[in-house]
Amino acid sequence: MIIGELFMSEDKRIIEAEAHCDGPCGVYDPASARIAGEAVQSMTKKMLGLECPSNDDGHAMAAYLNTMSRYAAIKEEEAQKCKDELLVLWTDFFKPQHLESNPGLHDMFWKAAKLCSACKVEVSEVHAQELMDAIEEIHGVFWGAKGRDITWIRAS
Repeated sequence: MIIGELFMSEDKRIIEAEAHCDGPCGVYDPASARIAGEAVQSMTKKMLGLECPSNDDGHAMAAYLNTMSRYAAIKEEEAQKCKDELLVLWTDFFKPQHLESNPGLHDMFWKAAKLCSACKVEVSEVHAQELMDAIEEIHGVFWGAKGRDITWIRAS
């Protein structure tokens, strides 16, 4: 897809502007989705590992609720960030020719985006791991489309 327009310069030559997306930076990498996905997985594990204190201990309960709400806020923010990063790859980087070699591309991204939503709504280690698996699969397809063999490395 070409986004741009033809216009006349002062010397009346036609100049064509081309870009593959809204900003022609040319910098794409699924690493930012991976990092956000790792944060989702980390917060999910922390939430499930947090012990709820007795209702009788007001200070401990306040600290628990504060920590749990912070973990939940971070998990949801990072899940949305992950979704945004994946959608940029899907809609801006991948082109029709990529579908020829990866006919399941749309389904792969759709499922990954749905997993981001599930991770926001739920506290599920299973879905957090499925999200990481989906991001790893996208990583492989992305770098394959660029003709590069980049090892999947996690920060955590």
